[in-house]
Amino acid sequence: MTPTINTERCDGCGADKPVHEIAGNELCNECLLIAKTLHQDPSKLARIVKLTGIDVAPETVFSGNDGSRSPRFDGLPEVLDAVRFRTTDCDKNKWYVSISEIDNQPVEIFASTAFDRDHHLQTRISNLTTITRLISLILRHVFLGEVLTLEKTLKQLHRSSRQQNDLPDMLTRVLSKYCKQPQQTDTEKV
Repeated sequence: MTPTINTERCDGCGADKPVHEIAGNELCNECLLIAKTLHQDPSKLARIVKLTGIDVAPETVFSGNDGSRSPRFDGLPEVLDAVRFRTTDCDKNKWYVSISEIDNQPVEIFASTAFDRDHHLQTRISNLTTITRLISLILRHVFLGEVLTLEKTLKQLHRSSRQQNDLPDMLTRVLSKYCKQPQQTDTEKV
């Protein structure tokens, strides 16, 4: 675990503090210490819960409502299996939709067309990029346990923008008013 330090909202406690980016989640120093301790020795949780007298069974911390173990997001591997689908929109444009999978569960979605240099499709492509980035964020939350935050949502919207004042840029500017962390500049897009 090699952390990158930023100042954002901690995914663990929700406080606005300097955070370390670990496996796609941002944690403050206190939450990072807890996470590292639990990563090294998960049985400490049971002992600490018992010592503090908290009325929570330790296994419920790690379990979903159905009793199954909840996934923990450790970031995406460099290489993923994927399935590609060819489809056609209402204007008869051909599109390619690729679904990346982990354990046969979708964790990312990409869409492209052979006509992505077509000026008339640029707005649709920008909007499609926005949709697929946000769906991918949701899929990682559902199947891998990645914590969702406004900052992560804004980052995906910002990276979807293809030009100033397009829909993703407009949504980023409006939603940024609810975020204490300013959004990155165009040169920082990935």
